[in-house]
Amino acid sequence: MLKFDELKKIININSYTKNKLGVDQNGAIFRTWMEQLGYNTEVFSRENIGDHLLFTSNYNAKLPRVLLLGHLDTVFPPNTFEGFKEDDEWIYGPGVCDMKGGNIVALESLKAVKKAQGGLTNIDMLLVSDEESGSDDSKHLSAKLATNYDLCLVFEAAGLNHEIVIERKGVGTFTISLTGKAAHAGNHYEDGCNANLAAAYMIIDLTALTNLDAGSTVNAGKISGGIGANTISPKAFITVEIRYTQKKERDRLLKQLSNIVDNPKVEGIKAELTGGIQRDVMQASNKQSELLSHINHILGYTIKTEKRGGVSDANIVSSTGVATLDGFGPYGDGDHTIHERAKKSSFVRRIGEVTKILLSYNGLK
Repeated sequence: MLKFDELKKIININSYTKNKLGVDQNGAIFRTWMEQLGYNTEVFSRENIGDHLLFTSNYNAKLPRVLLLGHLDTVFPPNTFEGFKEDDEWIYGPGVCDMKGGNIVALESLKAVKKAQGGLTNIDMLLVSDEESGSDDSKHLSAKLATNYDLCLVFEAAGLNHEIVIERKGVGTFTISLTGKAAHAGNHYEDGCNANLAAAYMIIDLTALTNLDAGSTVNAGKISGGIGANTISPKAFITVEIRYTQKKERDRLLKQLSNIVDNPKVEGIKAELTGGIQRDVMQASNKQSELLSHINHILGYTIKTEKRGGVSDANIVSSTGVATLDGFGPYGDGDHTIHERAKKSSFVRRIGEVTKILLSYNGLK
């Protein structure tokens, strides 16, 4: 019977992304477990966020190299949602499915492989510390390291029917800063240049870029501007998010976004665009299809798949051309809320599946 003592230990540590001490404590515990399996640890030290950790095994250049990918951080600040709880069916707690639970699936699978084959070769694991805040730091490291591997399994939560993830939308976040000219709205209305009005036109044009048939959305999610009702607005700001399922849609959206910013519909307005693609699209590929076929063969059944609108670090690795599959964590729900939970039976299933997969790739075979 699977025990959850190790999961309890890390769930009870607050590892909010901005809580460097807690994230590093979580990482230190995981490091101990991995080194007990014979792994070497490479620490990528960071000053303001938790350290990123790469665990490397022995290397056989003649065989495929596997990267297991997870993250150490959660979304919950201290004193908001803390502590491990369980009943007969579920485990509750911050990160239990997103994704401390997924990290435990990887760990338990590695233990089983070592027990069965006596050691671990060509199976490495990367744990980053800032996934929940967008991987702004770690995405560069993940992309660089990914090129050393032939395939990647990511341990975000499974789908309702234990689906794994074959596609994720790409996402970009931008700020549009508009500068006009302030004037008294009563005495000198015609002397002003209204940044708020220009922002309003832009929001309409930005929203019109959405193409639901192509899976692309543009959301002007936050706006601000102006001084008061009696002043023509000299400044306005729009925060815009784009999501897309195809690289050609990414290119269309970026081109049109720049065109809208470069051509404000209010005379005298100056506009500036900052920001960029946070995580590029995870698209299905021939390499991924071959990996999926191999996994189905190893398991002896066809594992279900799904596409998700949300992003993960799978986007980053997939964008480098590495065959990538996500969703190898346990099934759970309520993630990013105080109701987060994961199903106990799902841990058992996922550990069994991942163990079989890794046994087929372990370089000692």
